[in-house]
This record gives sequence, C-alpha cells and structure tokens, in this order.
Amino acid sequence: MTSPRVSLTIDCHDPVVLVAFWCTALDYVPEPAPGGHANWLDYWKSIGIPEEELAGVDASTCDSIVDPAGRRPRIWFQVVPETKTGKNRLHLDLDVTQGRSGDLAQRKDAVDVEADRLCVHGARILRTLAPRGADYYAVVLADPEGNEFCVS
Repeated sequence: MTSPRVSLTIDCHDPVVLVAFWCTALDYVPEPAPGGHANWLDYWKSIGIPEEELAGVDASTCDSIVDPAGRRPRIWFQVVPETKTGKNRLHLDLDVTQGRSGDLAQRKDAVDVEADRLCVHGARILRTLAPRGADYYAVVLADPEGNEFCVS
C-alpha cells in the first residue's frame, strides 16, 4: 500500500485573496493547471464543468497552492456559502524559530517580525501566547477571512 498524499482544505469566500496571502505566508506558489492546460479555466472546461458554474471565473483564477519543493501539503481554498462562525478546529502553526533552542528574546523578536510582516499582507493579530515562567512565545493571528493560525 502506498502512503496517501495529504492535502489541506480551507473553506472560504474568496480563494483569490487567500491564495495570495498564504503563498506569501508559506512561500508556496499557485498550483499549476494539470495536464498541460494553460490555466485552470481551460482545465475546468476540458473536464466538462458547465459554463454557468464558471460564470465570473477568469483565466487567472487559481484556488489551490503548493510547496514548490514538493515536501509540504497542497492547500485548496474551497468556496462555501456560509460565513465562518467559530474557532477553527484545525489551524496551521508557522514555526519561524525552529523550536525552543536558542534565546527566548531572540525567538520573540523573530516571531514579532513575522507577525508584523503577515499583518501587512492582510492578517490581524488576535493575541500573544507567553505563559509566565515558560520558555515559549507565539502570536495567534487571523488570515484575511478570519482563519486562525499561530506564528511561533
């Protein structure tokens, strides 16, 4: 038996916004259209997606991202009609400090720099996690549609 390929799916309203944000956050790239198609619109038409379902979709539309090195999971931004109403049951942790080895003050600075960078691209800070007496620091953020994630 072969190991399954892991993909993540994030429900959203506007995949174009989230593709741009998460490519920046993760150093991913938009997923190329399969089968040698020039773009996703051509691919979707080739597999018989009805024209009415493609209304408003242009050739530059992409709703998934991939790690250019092929090591990390593909992420698909699935359009859903409902709005996010509660806390995520699953979230991403972006480890920019490579764990707890090293000076806490330096790790805190690295986390804050990354959190600020992501805020410039549409994230917002929700809270910091810095338990008293613990050798730990993280910032909890929300992406442009409110999906929580951590930078540590």
